[in-house]
Amino acid sequence: MDERTPTIVRANSIVSQARTRPGAQKSLATPDPTASSALEPEALAITGETISATGTLTELRDRFPAAEVLDFGDSTIIPGLNDAHIHLALTAGDALHLDLSHEAVRDVPTLLDTIAAEVGTTSAGAWVKGSRYDDEKTGIVLRDELDRIAPETPVLVNHVAGHWGVVNSAGLRFLGIDESSPDPDGGRNDRYSDGRLNGKLIERALMNVLMPATARGERFIPGDTVEDLQLGAARTIAKWNAAGLTSICDALISPQDIGILSALRADDALGLRIGMLLSIDHYDKAAEVGIGSGFGDDRLKLIGVKAFLDGAIGGRTCLLSEPFTDPSYQGVQTTSTEELRVNVERVHTDGNRIGVHANGDAAIRLVLDAFEDVAARIPRPGLRHRIEHCSLIDDDILNRMNRLGAVAIPFAGYPGYHGGALNSWYGEERMERMFAHRSFLDAGVTVAGSSDYPCGPYQPLFGLQSLVTRTGVDDGITVGASQKVTAAEALSIFTLGSAEASGEESYKGRLAPGYLADFTVLGDNPLTIDPHGIADIDVRATYVGGSEVYRG
Repeated sequence: MDERTPTIVRANSIVSQARTRPGAQKSLATPDPTASSALEPEALAITGETISATGTLTELRDRFPAAEVLDFGDSTIIPGLNDAHIHLALTAGDALHLDLSHEAVRDVPTLLDTIAAEVGTTSAGAWVKGSRYDDEKTGIVLRDELDRIAPETPVLVNHVAGHWGVVNSAGLRFLGIDESSPDPDGGRNDRYSDGRLNGKLIERALMNVLMPATARGERFIPGDTVEDLQLGAARTIAKWNAAGLTSICDALISPQDIGILSALRADDALGLRIGMLLSIDHYDKAAEVGIGSGFGDDRLKLIGVKAFLDGAIGGRTCLLSEPFTDPSYQGVQTTSTEELRVNVERVHTDGNRIGVHANGDAAIRLVLDAFEDVAARIPRPGLRHRIEHCSLIDDDILNRMNRLGAVAIPFAGYPGYHGGALNSWYGEERMERMFAHRSFLDAGVTVAGSSDYPCGPYQPLFGLQSLVTRTGVDDGITVGASQKVTAAEALSIFTLGSAEASGEESYKGRLAPGYLADFTVLGDNPLTIDPHGIADIDVRATYVGGSEVYRG
C-alpha cells in the first residue's frame, strides 16, 4: 500500500478488539468503558505499515478523499494471527524431506512404503529423513520395521513431538551406537523387552546426534545445506501465510538460523514478522557483543533466550509430580536443576527475557523456584519471563505465575489433535488442569496462542477451534472441558496474548490507530459460527504491514 496516501480497507465485519482494555489479559474480552463507540469499525485507513484511522466507510472517505478503497465484501477481517511458539528454522528442512504425518501416510504400511520409495532413489551413504511421525495415530515403527525396507541406507524417522526419533540399524552403525553404548545424560537409547536397542533415541540421545547444517564430521546425522534451509524456510512461510499467520515466535534459534532468516528478508521473502528465542547454547556469544531481548526491529527481532527442563506431552516424557497412567514412569528432566538456575540467573541479570521449556507440573515448579529466586535477589521491574508450554498446572502454580508476571505459552491445538489419547496418557482428572487457558485467563496470567509446530498442527484456526471446543477432531472426545474459552477469548489469545508474550502489545494484536496493519481476511466470522467449524473457515487473504502476502 502507498506510503503517503492512505488506503481504506472495508469488509462486511471487522473484529478489531479495539474495544478491549490493555493490561491484565483476563479483561481482554471486556468492553472498555472509555471507548467512544460500542460498535466495531466498518473500515480501516492504512498509511504505510500502520493503521491511521478507523470508522465508517463514509467517515474515512470524507477524511481521506484521495484514498483507494480495498473492499473485501462479505468477508470478516480479524487482527493478524500470531503463533507465540512455533519452529520455522527447526522445520525448514521438513519441507525438503518426507512428510510422515498421519495426515500424509495414515498407517504403518503406507509409512514404510513411503520411506522405501525414497530409499530406492537415495545415493549410497546418504540419509533418508522424515518427520511428524505420530505413533499413537499411525502405529508403532521401530528399528526392525525400518531394517526390512532399508538394510543398508541410514534412516531417521522423527516423532511429531520432536523429542525422540527412530533410526534403523544402518543409522545406529553410522552413529557408533551399539548394544553396549551408555545412555547420555538427559536422554535414553530405548530398547525392546529383550534388551536389544529398538532404534528409538529419546531426548538428549537424539539431540546430541543432530548436526547443524554448517558442521561436518562423523557420528552425526548430516544436516541440510544453508541454501536448502533458506528454500525450505521460504516455502514454509508461504504455507503459514496461507493459514492466516502474520507473526510468529521461532522458539529455538541459532546464529546460523538468524543468518538464514536475514537472507530471506534481504530477498524480500520474509512474509512474517518473526520474533526469535535464541538457544541458551549460543547465549555467551550474543552476550559478548551486547545482543539481547529487543535486538532487531518489528520484522525480525530477538525477543529472548530459550532453555529446556523436561520432555514432551505427545512424546510422554514430561516431568510430572505424579506418574503417567503408567504408574512406574514420571518423565524426564533433561537439564539439571543447578544448570537451570545458572541459566536463568545469567539471562535475568543481563536484563534479558528467558523462556524455559517446562511441560509437567514438577518441571514448572522448578522453573518458578528459579524465577522467584532471581526476582528477589536481582530485581528487574517489567522483565517478564516465559514458561514455554506450561502444560499441567494447579492453583499454587497459577498464583506464583501471577505474582511474578510470568507468561504462559501452552499448546492450543493439542485437545483437538490428540483428543481422547490425552485421557489415556494423563487421566481425565489431570486433563482438567492441562493446557489450562481458562484458568490462566481467570487468574490474570497472560496466556499466548501456540501450536509448537511440528508437534501440533500449525493452522491457527485449528488452534482457535481446539481452545473453544476442547474436542478431538478425529475421535470426537472432549478432554478437559472445564478449560474451554469463548471464541472471543481464543482470538485474543492468538493476537493480543501472543503480542504480550513478546513485549509487543502496544503496537500489535489490534486493528486500531497506531497499531501495525497486520490482518487476516476470513470467509466467515469465527466469533459467530458454530465453533466446531472454525478450523474450516477459508482464509481469503493475509496482510502484513498493509501489504498482501497471501491471496486465496
